[in-house]
Amino acid sequence: MSATSPVAVLGAGSWGTALAVQLARNGVPTTLWGRSPQAIVEMATTRRNARYLPELELPGSLQLSATIEPLARDAGTILIAVPSHAFDGVLAAIAPWVAPGVGIAWATKGFDPESGRFLHELVADRLPGRPAAVVTGPSFAREVALGLPTALTVHSSDAAFAQDVAQKLHSPFFRAYTGSDVPGAELGGAMKNVLAVATGVADGMQMGLNARAGLITRGLAEMLRLGGALGSRPETLMGLAGLGDLVLTCTGDLSRNRRLGLALGRGVGLQQAVAEIGQVVESVQTVDTVMKLADAHGVELPITALVQKVLHEELTPTEGMHALLSREQKPEYPEAGLRAEG
Repeated sequence: MSATSPVAVLGAGSWGTALAVQLARNGVPTTLWGRSPQAIVEMATTRRNARYLPELELPGSLQLSATIEPLARDAGTILIAVPSHAFDGVLAAIAPWVAPGVGIAWATKGFDPESGRFLHELVADRLPGRPAAVVTGPSFAREVALGLPTALTVHSSDAAFAQDVAQKLHSPFFRAYTGSDVPGAELGGAMKNVLAVATGVADGMQMGLNARAGLITRGLAEMLRLGGALGSRPETLMGLAGLGDLVLTCTGDLSRNRRLGLALGRGVGLQQAVAEIGQVVESVQTVDTVMKLADAHGVELPITALVQKVLHEELTPTEGMHALLSREQKPEYPEAGLRAEG
């Protein structure tokens, strides 16, 4: 596919809009689809996404559509940017129309909430044989939309497709790297949301910067531990898809998951905190899937386990932090000690 083949971006929330704008700025023929015809008409008329990115003027070249079938039929590349709970439904809607050679990319993070499966598994089932890629990394939609410097990574088992997607997105202020570890990249994008709740809780409780740094570092260790059990590459999780996204989500107040943790740490109830955020907070569903994976592979994830108990309201945030801080002293890397002794 050439850099000028048309791209259909499915999902007119903040992230889908920001990515569509980035593509259009790069001269890529781009159409943005949203499920609300009224919202699409308003965006086409005002050239703004009033709900999600009101300060951004949409490029004149960016097309808008509330009809998904012709986009799926005519696009050279499809980029999905909807919440994880809507991902499989979008795949099902486009599957009858997508030509065999059309590549499917997605910027959705998390797991399928119904089955707990990785999103690439859903793509393989719904659209077998197509090139597939995940677009992930440390990126707040608002900053991308405003043209602030950003670095992302595109992972695919098809190197040519990864390069094609990255090239379409790449610009002087938007660096797009490539890789081939799709499961690892997806795991990093999912787990960081859960760990951001923990750092948010600590900050909401005013536990200090030392505690935040400790939680991020030990959270990364959990990510690497589970990734290793699943066959992910360590360098994937030490890169943009893992560490980069983890740091951003744990420290940036634009993160919905961090804001949830902040609210909980300040004593706000779970339902009220989610309602005040007003958008999907992925960690609420993702934490259960992460713990199922950990249990299935015999992997210990103490921070994630306590986030799960807090989000299920089995523990208060204060009780969760106390339980975490009360754990026994141990080596930072027990596995490394065993290797040295052997």
